[in-house]
Amino acid sequence: MTSADKPWLAHYAPRVAPEIPAVTESLPRLIERTVTDFPNAVALDFLGAETRYRDLGEQIDRAAEGLRKLGVKRGDRVALVLPNCPEHIVAFYAVQRLGGVVVEHNPLYTDRELRHQFEDHGARFAIVWQKIAQKVLDLPDDLAVGVVVSVDITQGLPASKRFAMNLPVKAAREAKAKIWGPLPRGAMPWEKLLKNRRISQKVPRPEASDLAVIQYTSGTTGTPKGAMLTHANLIANATQCQAWIPDVKRGTGIVVYAMLPVFHAYGLTLGLTFAMSMGARLVLFPAFDPDLVLAAHKRHPATYLPAVPPIIDRLLTRAQEKKVSLAGITLGVSGGMALDVSLIEKWESATGGFLVEGYGLSETSPILMINPLTDERHAGSIGLPVSSTDAKIVSRDDHETEQPPGEPGELMVRGPQVFSGYWKRPEETAAVLRDGWFRTGDIAVMDERGFFEIVDRIKELIITGGFNVAPSEVEEAVVALEGVQDAAAVGLPDPHSGEKVVAAVVMAPGAPFDPVAMRAALRENLTPYKVPREIVQLDELPRNMIGKVLRKKVREQLLQGEDQQA
Repeated sequence: MTSADKPWLAHYAPRVAPEIPAVTESLPRLIERTVTDFPNAVALDFLGAETRYRDLGEQIDRAAEGLRKLGVKRGDRVALVLPNCPEHIVAFYAVQRLGGVVVEHNPLYTDRELRHQFEDHGARFAIVWQKIAQKVLDLPDDLAVGVVVSVDITQGLPASKRFAMNLPVKAAREAKAKIWGPLPRGAMPWEKLLKNRRISQKVPRPEASDLAVIQYTSGTTGTPKGAMLTHANLIANATQCQAWIPDVKRGTGIVVYAMLPVFHAYGLTLGLTFAMSMGARLVLFPAFDPDLVLAAHKRHPATYLPAVPPIIDRLLTRAQEKKVSLAGITLGVSGGMALDVSLIEKWESATGGFLVEGYGLSETSPILMINPLTDERHAGSIGLPVSSTDAKIVSRDDHETEQPPGEPGELMVRGPQVFSGYWKRPEETAAVLRDGWFRTGDIAVMDERGFFEIVDRIKELIITGGFNVAPSEVEEAVVALEGVQDAAAVGLPDPHSGEKVVAAVVMAPGAPFDPVAMRAALRENLTPYKVPREIVQLDELPRNMIGKVLRKKVREQLLQGEDQQA
């Protein structure tokens, strides 16, 4: 692909390099260089409790030595089941220091959801939020999770907040109950890892080509699977983010807000790799709470605020209610779902900064495209391919014929951030990777200037509030309910979350249909954002000639029903 085939290069902001250097180092070198360059800068800000880079580096080294003593070695998978907290960042880099493979998990997953992932990746070591550690300890013996390290995230809070949580008043007890639980029997306290000496420099570091992270995604087929990301993939994507802001230098007081979970690919790159590579202050929120974000904004306004549209909308609304100015936020980057033009206008009016839309997938570390930080940015588009990234629109019929500008087709991409494949799924890997090109499963168009817009999806993935939901996973849980004979899960438009999960069910003859009770039962097996917002009863589900449920037809049928009700 020549420069003539890349019309987007002409619309890059000034000084954005079209290519980034080849990655030759691994993640431990990235964090070690930042610790050396900016030892006294604040690395982590957890609701006001600060950790400087020199202390972060020491904690990583001590935790790595502790994990080494426990038996973690190069290539071992280590499950992290943690919210955003300082220990998450330390644990991530401690595992990387040993050449281990981090497997990220949503700590709010149900027992069933966690079991499925542990069955797939087979990690024998886990570092877990203490409040939910018993879930991991209760996994079946055949999964052989031999070591569970328990993290009490209240230990990372400012002393004043820890004191307030222990006051004998109802509000304090309720606040503590949300984030704390007792140390379970059989788990090792996190603090024990940090009592080790620093790891020896003689312990080898991983190579750039080594596997660093297994990131679970619904992929292009709607079935959850582990995307394998190397050290080079993750560092390349952080470098591409740096290249997009050429006038911002490392260690210049940059503030990055981690409102998105770092167990999610988007939060991982913007928080764990980009922020750390820039010597930034990473402001960590255990969960999105607009009041906590506004309090942090008063202390240190964000230079970079990665978010999804529902978070942006809620933050704007709350700031208006509390009469808090959002001025000073330099750049908001939105992903995960389409960004409404009116929201851009409201945000930029309130902050005086930019709000641009980007696009990516877990398989691409995840960032592929961002709008330029100039007046050329194109609201409603996902922007331009980032440096060293090729993109093309191909015919859905043969995946070889390139579509001309303005004609829709499947978006295919190539670049150093593209993953190496799915964990233990060679056939599914082969289906999406072709000669270095990755099939995104999204239908897009490119205009004459090289701006891309997503217009449809081949994959049946549901995207709600920026989170991916596999229809098959929801359907499995729904069909397991008593009286349900058949089910299909689809995404329907929602003004707040982009899409809402809706389940269509066929009940067994004589079985009662009680959607309220069904949703309550589903909360036992599905994390909240996967629980269908609505459950609709149908007489039958449309199927093709071989009996496969046609989810697209189900979706059309439900949309028609909504129109008739309206």
